[in-house]
Amino acid sequence: MVDIATRVHNHKWKIDPIIRSLIDTDFYKLLMCQSVFRNRPDTQVTFSLINRTKHIPLADLVDEGELREQLDHIRSLSLSRGESTWLRGNMFYGKRQMFTPEFMEWFETMRLPPYHLERVGDQYELTFEGSWPEVMLWEVPALAVLMELRSRAVLHDMGRFELKVLYARAMTKLWEKVERLRDVPDLLVADFGTRRRHSFLWQDWCVQAMMEGLGEKFVGTSNCFIAKNREVEAIGTNAHELPMVYAALADSDEELARAPYDVLSDWHEEHEGNLRIILPDTYGTEGFLRNAPDWLAGWTGIRIDSGDPATGAERAIEWWASRGEDPSEKLIIFSDGLDVEKIATLQAQFAGRVRVSFGWGTLLTNDFRGLTPDDALAPFSLVCKAVSANGRPTVKLSDNPLKAMGPASEIARYKRVFGVGEQDALEVVV
Repeated sequence: MVDIATRVHNHKWKIDPIIRSLIDTDFYKLLMCQSVFRNRPDTQVTFSLINRTKHIPLADLVDEGELREQLDHIRSLSLSRGESTWLRGNMFYGKRQMFTPEFMEWFETMRLPPYHLERVGDQYELTFEGSWPEVMLWEVPALAVLMELRSRAVLHDMGRFELKVLYARAMTKLWEKVERLRDVPDLLVADFGTRRRHSFLWQDWCVQAMMEGLGEKFVGTSNCFIAKNREVEAIGTNAHELPMVYAALADSDEELARAPYDVLSDWHEEHEGNLRIILPDTYGTEGFLRNAPDWLAGWTGIRIDSGDPATGAERAIEWWASRGEDPSEKLIIFSDGLDVEKIATLQAQFAGRVRVSFGWGTLLTNDFRGLTPDDALAPFSLVCKAVSANGRPTVKLSDNPLKAMGPASEIARYKRVFGVGEQDALEVVV
């Protein structure tokens, strides 16, 4: 097993690439990329870094030169032969050829497009522009680089023994979580922590700890590179990015109202089974379910990623029942701000009523809270989102108004079109 403390200590003397592979990314990004490659390949998009935790001065913490070196290194990467073979031949969700030959031929020669980096006050403005299938693949590695560089900056002045003690405490903290989850009956949990991880080595260690500590209760990781190397399942379906861009491309309010369903219609043509998971909260879950076509009720399940999770689950159960479906056969995936107590509570509340699974993110792969002076390694909320498509601004509402993004006038329009009323604001932890 890698001595993480020693490796971190050695970062002081030489550059250690944070991203070592194009598949060091979330599985759903590749699934979405193939869908975009097939359905909307010529769409031009802009992605932008958004630091929701303004008191974290990234530009003061992270050296611009080192950031550029890491980003430039990512642009030099291409698929290795082994990675291509894994994507072409591995079985994902019971399907042998998840990725088409046409997509793989494109992906094997693809290089990530240029980036724009500028310091604005104590933050960085980092943007990516170009064709949607290429630009979208910047999101996860860009976030992982910034999160790890921030970790390295905080750890830079620590000595070898101080680092060993820090990581021993962090390992103990995680293992205590694993031991708590062992006692949760019928638990199914996956690692969703790539984008805001403490570091690549730490995420890899967390996955190994979950494999050993939870056995069959640990169902896989969203990280393709780790899934390949550790021989576990790659987990993921789709994300808010698809409806956000489809909606921005709509030419009328009527087309806008249909956009979230057009996304899933395209997805329906490509995937089946456990890949048919609805993410309904981009423009408000209540309105999405109220206006959803009947064929969507036949999908496998729903992922709940904002708002009060119990309320969202009750809403989904009620919707399935109203559409003549048996909720006990459906799957609910919880994935927002999870930690051990919330996982245990939700499992107890909904087990037997629906099938339940958890995508455990930042508080699995980056929970160093309370382990350093001034809590300097506490996780924070950093995102990289599509902010425009073909020159039009994108909008996200979610079930938590504190997660909304887009121009105020467009947010108001989207709320009107999708019938979004008053929402309860919940603290965005990570």
